[in-house]
Amino acid sequence: MPVCGLALVAVGSELLLWITRERPDEQTYAGPPRSDYTLTDFTMNALDSAGKRTFQVSGPTLARRGEDGSIFVTTPDYIIVDGSGHPWTGKSDAAWVNKDGTLMKLQGHVEMHRQAGGGDAKPIDVETRDLTTWPKDKKMETAAPATITPQGSIPTGTGISADLNSKDLE
Repeated sequence: MPVCGLALVAVGSELLLWITRERPDEQTYAGPPRSDYTLTDFTMNALDSAGKRTFQVSGPTLARRGEDGSIFVTTPDYIIVDGSGHPWTGKSDAAWVNKDGTLMKLQGHVEMHRQAGGGDAKPIDVETRDLTTWPKDKKMETAAPATITPQGSIPTGTGISADLNSKDLE
C-alpha cells in the first residue's frame, strides 16, 4: 500500500507540474509583417485638414500594416498637387505612405510630369530614383541622380530638392 500511495503522489505531482508549466505564446508570428488588409485595383485620395486633396495614389495592390498604419503600394500611379493647384502625375516601382499621409516614399524608378497649366505653369518632366515627398507640405527630395526636363533644356545632376509651393526645383 505505501508503494501505491507513493505512486499516487508522484502522478499527482507530475500532473500539477504539467498544468502549471509555462507555455509558449501560440499567437507569436515569426515572419514578415502581416497586413491589416489589402486592396486590389484601387484609388485612394489623401486630404488635408481643410478637405483639399494633397495626393492621389492608385495601383494594382495596396497593403496596410496594422502595427504602424503605413501603406505599401506596388507600381503606383499618383497625383501630387502643388501649391497653385497644378497636378504632378507620375509612376514609380513602389511606394510607402505613413499613417498620417504626411510622408510618401516613391521607391525604385520614379517619373513625374507637370502639364502646362494656367498662368506661368510650364510642362516639366522629372526622372530619378527613390524620391521622398511630403505631400501636405508640397515638398520633395532625393539624393539620387536626376534628370529635369523643362521647356527648352535638359539639366541632369545628382539630387533634387523641390518646394512645390514656391515652385523652386533644384
